[in-house]
Amino acid sequence: MENDADLRGTVDRAREFDPDAWEALYRRLHPRLHAFARRRLPGDQACDDAVSEAFTRAMAAIDRFRWSAAGFDGWVFGILRNVLLEQHRVDARRAPAGVPEDLADRMASDEPGPLERLVSGEQTAAVRQAFDQLAPADRELLELRVLGGLDAEAVGEVVGKRPGAVRMAQSRALARLDDLLGEAVR
Repeated sequence: MENDADLRGTVDRAREFDPDAWEALYRRLHPRLHAFARRRLPGDQACDDAVSEAFTRAMAAIDRFRWSAAGFDGWVFGILRNVLLEQHRVDARRAPAGVPEDLADRMASDEPGPLERLVSGEQTAAVRQAFDQLAPADRELLELRVLGGLDAEAVGEVVGKRPGAVRMAQSRALARLDDLLGEAVR
């Protein structure tokens, strides 16, 4: 993992449209961005398209990027979040009447991710089932913190909350997840 000075240097080079800098940023963020998109879109191709769109928008808007608590990572996650929200709105308009609004959330692929490969099948199924029962806001917050690897300040900037509120919401979401997992075991 590069240090803050290295990242700032890479972002500065990206502002000058250095293709090597953009490649380094893409390689650094792609796995976490893809994992975040994977929970919201069906299939790897849709996830890759969303991540590519987020990076395309980041390249076009790099002159507007300003360092903040969210850093560059949080800024790109915010862009990806907007891409995903736009995609869900488009999908909702295309869906026939009577299709639940949360269909896209339920359409997420059942293909295991890297973490799930480490956990046995039954445990994975129980965790996934409990996670899917959480409210969408709880799922998003936990995904940004765990899959995205963002700290509370960065998540706060992405979702429009204060860091303390993010930590409190995370604590509550984890408690709800724990309760749901406890119910699954009983």
